[in-house]
Amino acid sequence: MTMHGLINRSIQQYVSHTYGRPIWEQITTNAGLDFSDFEGMLRYARSYTPDLLQSAEEVLGRPRGDIMEDIGAFLVCHPGFEAVRRLLRFGGVDFVDFMHSLDDLDDRVRLAVPDLILPKVELQVCADGHFSLICDASIKGYGHVMMGVLRAMADDYGALALLEHSQGRAAGTEMVSITLVENDFAEGRAFSLAAGVP
Repeated sequence: MTMHGLINRSIQQYVSHTYGRPIWEQITTNAGLDFSDFEGMLRYARSYTPDLLQSAEEVLGRPRGDIMEDIGAFLVCHPGFEAVRRLLRFGGVDFVDFMHSLDDLDDRVRLAVPDLILPKVELQVCADGHFSLICDASIKGYGHVMMGVLRAMADDYGALALLEHSQGRAAGTEMVSITLVENDFAEGRAFSLAAGVP
């Protein structure tokens, strides 16, 4: 089985930007790879992703979940990934709309990159202001990535939300519990539907 190069390229971009190129090269060497650059449109052995994350945990001295959460936030916030932010913002006019759009996220991603298949997520409304995002954990720790995405998008929309990661009730799943304290807590980041306009 193979993994889309964009997954590993995202890890590379996060580490290189945050910690520097030498640290990234140390991580790839520690992971047993004889190369350090991933091409976004190629496919790689599926084992590379967990090996890179394990190596990152060891080299950076940080828990894998924290690293993956930071990767999720990085994909939303870093200027080099503005296309990701735009794709997510098309999900709705506020944070609640955005959360409800996550069930269709993998379909929207495939419109942009047809051969990129993301783990499925499903939003469950538990009570007024309380939600659970059930994440397929075919990529272990994917729930942490989604928690980083949710945290960054809450800031992007100006919402105040409390997030907590846990193992899902079903095997092979992870869950992010979301408590929406205020949907319109602060002024969000500017966004326009027109490309090239902030």
